[in-house]
Amino acid sequence: MAGLNCLWVEVNPLDAYHKPEQYHFNNIAQIYFTVESDKINPMLDITFDGVHILDGDIVSAKPQIQIQLKDENPYRIMNSSNDTSLFQLFMKTPFDNDAKRIYFKSNGQNVMNFYPASSGENRCKIEYNAAFPEDGTYQLLVQAKDLTSNLSGDINYKINFEIINKSTITNILNWPNPFSTATHFVFTLTGSEIPDYFKIQIMTITGKLVREINVDELGPIHVGRNITEYAWNGTDQYGDRLANGVYLYRVITKINQNSIEKNATSADKFFIKDFGKMVLIR
Repeated sequence: MAGLNCLWVEVNPLDAYHKPEQYHFNNIAQIYFTVESDKINPMLDITFDGVHILDGDIVSAKPQIQIQLKDENPYRIMNSSNDTSLFQLFMKTPFDNDAKRIYFKSNGQNVMNFYPASSGENRCKIEYNAAFPEDGTYQLLVQAKDLTSNLSGDINYKINFEIINKSTITNILNWPNPFSTATHFVFTLTGSEIPDYFKIQIMTITGKLVREINVDELGPIHVGRNITEYAWNGTDQYGDRLANGVYLYRVITKINQNSIEKNATSADKFFIKDFGKMVLIR
């Protein structure tokens, strides 16, 4: 009720004990009050497979794109199925000159799923299980508004992303390198599947295996650019600290028991026969 309002109260007895007044024009009270309109923009949050990507990042060829809209207004809850009208999504493929609108339904089938907000937290979301069969650069544009028609931004949210359908992996770098206390592993996956076998082997320069790191230790992995949550602290299989020096490492990855093809990058010059070097300095 944004703007000027007036509350009217009319008083008159309604029971037989108190005789009602025949005329009660003077039994009316008026209270004027002003309601300030909601002028705060809602917050838009977009992830690909649970990850906030950078412009131009590689993503899965079959990503789950999640679009969340959060509004601070506790009185106008976005909890109606009609609230899908608050969102506008557009996609530009490598073969389009212009972005095309994505609707919630196509030919009677759901394209996207809408999850309404709850009264405890005024946050609704869309889940879009997309599929991109063609390689190339795509562009997603999103605009949203709250129930007071405040836009999520003055301009559309816009992000470019790259699709490579073939499953490949880049050579894995460790960062930082040299390191003293801990080092993470950095790599890029393409395709639409996560390796079911992923192992990093660390060896001395004489070839003695001192540490193996498997996929369960690395933490969450996704298609696209990865920096592992796991950080190797320079200890061997038994937890003993290794000496300063140069160590070799290699990575073995498989999907459905088949090795994943390497994706060539400028960092390949630092590898010899798929072996990389890392330097440990205490």
